[in-house]
Amino acid sequence: MCDVRQTNRNASQPLIRLETGVACEKIHRTNVRREAGKGLPLGLVIVAGFLAAADASAVDEQTLPAVTVKANAEQQDGLRATKTRVGKVVQDPHDVPQAITTITRSLIEEQEANSLREALRNVSGLSFNAAEGGRSGDNMMLRGFYTFGDIYLDGIRDTAQYNRELFNLEQVDVLRGAAAMLFGRGQAGGVINQVSKTPMLYGINKAGVGVGTDGYFEAKADFNQRLGESAAIRINMMSRDEDSVRSNPVTGPTPEVHRQGFAPSVAFGLGTAHEVTFSHLWVQTNDRMDYGVPFNAAALKPESKYGDSKAYWGVSGNFDESETNISTLNYLFRIAPDTQWRTAVRAANYKRSYWAVAPQGGAPTANSLASQAKTREFDTDNFVVQSDFNTAFTVFGMKNELVTGVEYLKEGSKRWGLTNLGTATKPLYKSGHYSGTPNTYDGDTYSAYVQDALEFVPDWKLTVGVRRDEMRSDYKTVAGTAVTSFSGNFGENSYRTGLSWQPSAAQHYYLGWSDSFSPTADLYQLSGSQYPAERSKVTELGAKFLLLDGDLAFRTAVYHAVKDWERNTDLESTSSILTKKRESNGLELELAGRITDKWEVFSGISFINSEILEVAPVGGNKNFIGQEARNTPKQTFNIWTTYQLPMGFKIGGGAEFKSKRYGGAPTGTAAFNPNYVPSYTRWDAMVAYEQPKYSVKLNVQNLFDKLYYDALYDNGGFTVPGQARRVILSTEYKF
Repeated sequence: MCDVRQTNRNASQPLIRLETGVACEKIHRTNVRREAGKGLPLGLVIVAGFLAAADASAVDEQTLPAVTVKANAEQQDGLRATKTRVGKVVQDPHDVPQAITTITRSLIEEQEANSLREALRNVSGLSFNAAEGGRSGDNMMLRGFYTFGDIYLDGIRDTAQYNRELFNLEQVDVLRGAAAMLFGRGQAGGVINQVSKTPMLYGINKAGVGVGTDGYFEAKADFNQRLGESAAIRINMMSRDEDSVRSNPVTGPTPEVHRQGFAPSVAFGLGTAHEVTFSHLWVQTNDRMDYGVPFNAAALKPESKYGDSKAYWGVSGNFDESETNISTLNYLFRIAPDTQWRTAVRAANYKRSYWAVAPQGGAPTANSLASQAKTREFDTDNFVVQSDFNTAFTVFGMKNELVTGVEYLKEGSKRWGLTNLGTATKPLYKSGHYSGTPNTYDGDTYSAYVQDALEFVPDWKLTVGVRRDEMRSDYKTVAGTAVTSFSGNFGENSYRTGLSWQPSAAQHYYLGWSDSFSPTADLYQLSGSQYPAERSKVTELGAKFLLLDGDLAFRTAVYHAVKDWERNTDLESTSSILTKKRESNGLELELAGRITDKWEVFSGISFINSEILEVAPVGGNKNFIGQEARNTPKQTFNIWTTYQLPMGFKIGGGAEFKSKRYGGAPTGTAAFNPNYVPSYTRWDAMVAYEQPKYSVKLNVQNLFDKLYYDALYDNGGFTVPGQARRVILSTEYKF
């Protein structure tokens, strides 16, 4: 509940009380200073109506009795996000001294995106890795560095290998640059944080269905029900099936997607000093995975003589089955308006099993040899306790914003190969039929951090933070009769510092430096026990602007990132350092928000210059030195824009561009002559008819049916074609 009192020496105004069930926020950015960029409170239009209707000749100042207005509509950002928690406290991205890209729910829904991968196409400077062996699932590069260890769900590590869905997400925040001080061990590229939907006191109930070409069908629902003065329950659910235009030219099977999800959550004490939320996420997948097409050995580019992207190298026996269960208990104690204590406890289990044929060159065949099969089964358990405390205070006239916290993370993982139940020419694999003893990983990580943002003179802030991570891990891999064991004890500090100047609410200039680390045996892999932890250092200079009264946000940043002792191979490798040191230098520009009341835009462009500086002393190829890093396009660009037409119609469209990317190159002494995927531009379009109770939308993805290659395998052995043209007609009913 929030009171907004308005008094005027020439007019009397009523007290308006907005009961929205969410914390109150400072209002519009036009004529505020330090509060610029906070979210627009629900009911502002109502307040403005009272102000306009007030009698201008009213008598002296007085305060009238309260008027209570109960909100019954949904608050939702457009294409410009107004809140993020990637800095451990809720704040406007404009105020964070580090580059952030936020994919809002509006953007997700307008594009009819359903997986995390599809949403991340809107992030400039990001590219996708193809799966092979142990790194199947969501696997991205950001600013030229891996992010498979930097995926989070509500600020808690979510690094298991699976394919993530969007049906239960409010937004996706991408914090660029090293972030180990805030999140713990990780890479130089940045952190991808998924933000879950949570119960609210105002009602939102939606149900929708989408049908499309190539066997596309999706049903989803989002139900929210208030249970009392301060309690609510929310349920999100989804079921989706997809076929493909690609098929095996010999036997006819196609890649397939079959996924279901269910996410209930209940909250008590909403809007009070003590808020408790319990949530569970269940996702099940049963796909026929797509490993893509091989490269032409002579041309060093994707093979195209078997129908371009229409040929599928997999066989009917391919499968990818997974089940994810994540339970979270969250407690928020609002001690004072500027002081909060938040504690979260999470238990998660991830099961996944697959058998897939990776393209080996030549033509697609009716049957693949068992030796070509990539077989894995994973069973991963994570338990996390995370507690954060933040407060604001003044010392010697200087404002301080203190954030501190502790975390305990327990990780356990088992990984098996699957045994062939058939023959060499007609292989058959099933979940639960293992081949031998599993590889195992057990890890305990203890962490503590503290950060202070000190406003030492007006408009100038110095941010300094330090984190300590103590990691104890045991890893064992079994290959035949050979057993390799490793126990690692790592203690590492991570730092973050930044200088910010905000001369007005609409301007923010900053210079930041941060680092991160990733030790041997992180992510359930060994990666050569003789090598020290990876270390990354990132320096970033940036500026952020709020334009058009804060409705449009523009940011730009230049950065320099250096990484030492980089690991570069699959999880199965036990000695995998190919590049000892490399760097990435880049420039980013991003625009998000509303240009007019009817016109919105979300766009970003990134320029990256990456270079390998040193190679490993043992096994490294010196011909790598001075070359570009793999799967790192020099230029990427994305845009999505919509325009509201009369009578409830809306049109929209966008494009995604990536320049040429290289795959891996031979080790040893071979010349640097890697495979590559060519540049591409993909166009999308949308038209919608929106009414208060329902909407109908038509999306055309890859409007011109462009053949492009979306994901590239690390060592350049194969690449996966992107989405062929797909038409989706969807409808949604609100009640």
